[in-house]
Parts: sequence; C-alpha cells; structure tokens
Amino acid sequence: MLERYPVLRGAEPWSAAGQGTRGAIGLLLVHGFTGNPVSMRPLGEALAEAGFTVEVIRLPGHGTHWRDMKKTRYTDWRHAVVRATEALRERCSRVVLVGLSMGGTLVLDVACTQAANLSGVVAINAVVLARPDPLAKLAPLIERLIPVVPPKLAGLAENDMAKPGQDEKAYSLVPVAAGNSLIAELPRVREQLRSLKLPALIAYSPQDHSVQPQNSHEVLRLLRAGDTTELVLERSYHVATLDYDLELLVEKITEFADRVSSRSQTASASA
Repeated sequence: MLERYPVLRGAEPWSAAGQGTRGAIGLLLVHGFTGNPVSMRPLGEALAEAGFTVEVIRLPGHGTHWRDMKKTRYTDWRHAVVRATEALRERCSRVVLVGLSMGGTLVLDVACTQAANLSGVVAINAVVLARPDPLAKLAPLIERLIPVVPPKLAGLAENDMAKPGQDEKAYSLVPVAAGNSLIAELPRVREQLRSLKLPALIAYSPQDHSVQPQNSHEVLRLLRAGDTTELVLERSYHVATLDYDLELLVEKITEFADRVSSRSQTASASA
C-alpha cells in the first residue's frame, strides 16, 4: 500500500538481533488499532536486552496519518502480520507472536492458521467481542455518513494508561470503515480459537477503558482446553506496554517464551 504521509517520529518499525541461546527465539510484536510501534518499543527493547530476536512491526496505514489508515482494512493488517511471521521464521528456529489490543486479535487470528510454525502466542488486552453500546450497532450506517470519528465515539480512551506522562501517539481521529472491518472479523476469530492448541499467555487489565476485560475472559474460555496462562495486570489500563506493568510483562513473556520454545525444540528433536 502506498502511504501519502511520512512516518511519525518514533513510530518506525524496530528490530534487534538476538544473543546467546535466546537468539534463536524470535518475538514478533504487533501494536493496536490506530496505534503504532511507540506502544511496543519499550517492551521490545527489554525483551531484546534479555537476548531474544525482536521485530516490532508497523501495520499498514498506522503511524503516519489517519488518512492513510482510512484506505486500509483488517485483511491488510493480517497480511502484514503473516508476512512478518514468515520472515522471522526464516531467521529463527522458534517464533512467539505478541500483540496488544487489536494486535492481540491479529496474533491470535494468525496463530490459528500458523500454529505449526509457532511456539506460542501472547495477547495483551485483545479484542474479540463487539462493543455492547448502541453506537456499535449503528456503525455500518455511521460509516456511510461520517468517515471519521473521535476516539471516544469509537469506544477508545485516548492515552489509556494509569502512568502519567505517557503518549502512545495514536490517531486523534478514527476511520470508521477501517474499524468496522475489524468488528466484522471478530466472529470468525472467536470460532477459530475453539480449536487453537498453541500455548497462549493471555494478559489483561481489569481497569481497561478501551477494551473491556470480558474480551480476555472470552479468550480464556475458548482456549480452556489448551496450554493457557492467565496474567492479570492490576496496575495498568489499556496500553499496559507503556504502563506500570511493563516490567511484569517482560518477566512473564520471557518465562513463557523460554518455556514454550524449550518444549517445541524438544518436540522437534524427537520427531
């Protein structure tokens, strides 16, 4: 996709080569709807410092201007995650996907079709349920009348973090059609999750003002038959990767990636 606007400072993709035994473990980090790599960079840097190979991607239409995002849809973002996953798999023997908000939705979705090539998936405050408010039901009509809306009308809280002074540099306006393309895919994503057996770490904030924690509860319910770990982020709001629980996320993702990668390596050696 050809973008008309320059990438915002700090919103560029970011990567780091791994070191030591963890260098063969690739972690792909995916930001959320209207966001950009700013929200994932501190997490990526900390995980790289721990020795992992890290890729923080920028989804099409994000991190530039909302007019670029207006031309994109969920399928564009999903394809970008698939391509990045395949590229990382060529460099690393084990790969774990990590996503925040819609990024969590995307990594869960991709994990359902790429499970054979992955060691695990981490979803942080992922979206899987449509908003329950009346405006959400009117979204298809609003899309035809009003192309963009303020984040509040889209159910999003701006800079939804408990920690003061943080700025995720998300768009100040939300392209409605792009948002509707995400909502339209949620029933399919939920149905797929019933059969996902890949190890999963599901992290969520009880005090989330953008994505209700019931979304993560639903993911946990759908994955209950598999190897699933629940992580409650008590001190953070929606953008937990820039909030008080960043260190906890680094610790738990490191533990999870080490465990599932070791297990997948053992399985490969015995195959």
